[in-house]
Amino acid sequence: MQPRTPLLLCVLLSQVLLLTSAEDLDCAPGFQQKVFHINQPAQFIEDQVILNLTFSDCKGNNKLHYEVSSPYFKVNNDGSLVALKNITAVGKTLFIHARTPHVEDMAELVIVGGKDIQGSLQDIFKFARTSPVPRQKRSIVVSPILIPENQRQPFPRDVGKVVDSDRPEGSKFRLTGKGVDQEPKGIFRINENTGSVSVTRTLDRETIATYQLFVETTDVNGKTLEGPVPLEVIVIDQNDNRPIFREGPYIGHVMEGSPTGTTVLRMTAFDADDPATDNALLRYNIRQQTPDKPSPNMFYIDPEKGDIVTVVSPALLDRETLENPKYELIIEAQDMAGLDVGLTGTATATIMIDDKNDHSPKFTRKEFQATVEEGVVGVIVNLTVEDKDDPSTGAWRAAYTIINGNPGQSFEIHTNPQTNEGMLSVVKPLDYEISAFHTLLIKVENEDPLVPDVSYGPSSTATVHITVLDVNEGPVFYPDPMTVTRQENISVGSVLLTVNATDPDSLQHQTI
Repeated sequence: MQPRTPLLLCVLLSQVLLLTSAEDLDCAPGFQQKVFHINQPAQFIEDQVILNLTFSDCKGNNKLHYEVSSPYFKVNNDGSLVALKNITAVGKTLFIHARTPHVEDMAELVIVGGKDIQGSLQDIFKFARTSPVPRQKRSIVVSPILIPENQRQPFPRDVGKVVDSDRPEGSKFRLTGKGVDQEPKGIFRINENTGSVSVTRTLDRETIATYQLFVETTDVNGKTLEGPVPLEVIVIDQNDNRPIFREGPYIGHVMEGSPTGTTVLRMTAFDADDPATDNALLRYNIRQQTPDKPSPNMFYIDPEKGDIVTVVSPALLDRETLENPKYELIIEAQDMAGLDVGLTGTATATIMIDDKNDHSPKFTRKEFQATVEEGVVGVIVNLTVEDKDDPSTGAWRAAYTIINGNPGQSFEIHTNPQTNEGMLSVVKPLDYEISAFHTLLIKVENEDPLVPDVSYGPSSTATVHITVLDVNEGPVFYPDPMTVTRQENISVGSVLLTVNATDPDSLQHQTI
């Protein structure tokens, strides 16, 4: 067993800011028991006493104030810990903070079997377990100071005390560091005679989370007698920041017919509060879905990760049957692990149901008719098709092909990009006398391939009957031009040549 130091007993198992000397062994300031264990009950009952705490500052407990790490509990003036409402899960640990103008201390309640809804406040108060009981060779004794942010008036207020067990008469305490004589200046000060440390204004943890100060003792001339000794000030987080979605706009796409559970996108919010506390522990939920057809719950969001996934069957995720292929979700992030007391922030997620080529194009008619005069080129007929897929995609856009009846390559077909119709054209003049009728077989396909379980059927082909109209064409000389050679001085009346002309309209009885 380690021998005790007769000069000083230093209690640093939690935040006891007043250290007692050997002359005060009859009173140990702070909680008389630091750690409690209870089994997780089926329910904490409102106003039912959970345990009794004993705290003393060895000076009458004047202006004693308790704070509990969970908003669902309080400590009465007699030290009894009670619940403010009926509640089941509160986590694995509760911290009880007690404070008077002279002493601050903390006790820990371990709930055996409790669910860990967040890494507890233990990280904030880690010095309570990790700081060993010092065996001081020096006389200046300090312990970390915890100050909640956003404290209200009055200021200044005492937040801790430095003890020097062997301070020469007439010596003074001096405090330095960031927050004292370095920017931001004037936040902390020390009573040069008593060692009481006070704060002069409201602190903001999100601006500065910790302050590293230094304490020393000086003689009447300002010469350092002992120190400097580091003094850490830790700002305790309060839940004063709402979750914020900073990465918007949030737009996700999911293919129609996707399996249930397909991830669409992830939405995460930011909370400026301490990430080691429930103040920044976020939970997500969907507050509203528009439209709410065919199901008001088309999507689900993972409450912890923020992943939005589909929850309906692939059959309901059919773009062609949906009232609107665009959904808007109002996503809410709530801190305090989603408890009612948590602050909230919202953002809108837009989810597009993308089209896949699950519908083949179909001709509106099985047969089309066209009439064209011989010798004329240009568009002679527009072939119409129907396709249920998205008009802005290659799953809707049609591609036409003449698969039969065009050996002379007299016809071509192109797609009208606005209407998706097939524009059938004559590109080489037709001759009525050679053929007065033409029959073409045309097929239509999409630019994008069909999905594996869909194929092109009979409706994806059509027949075009073309009638060529006869035109009264002028006679044609042969040969043309003609060359005639004769001797000079030929007699008048001599035959120079005989011309030959034929009428292309061989099916008509005409005289040249």
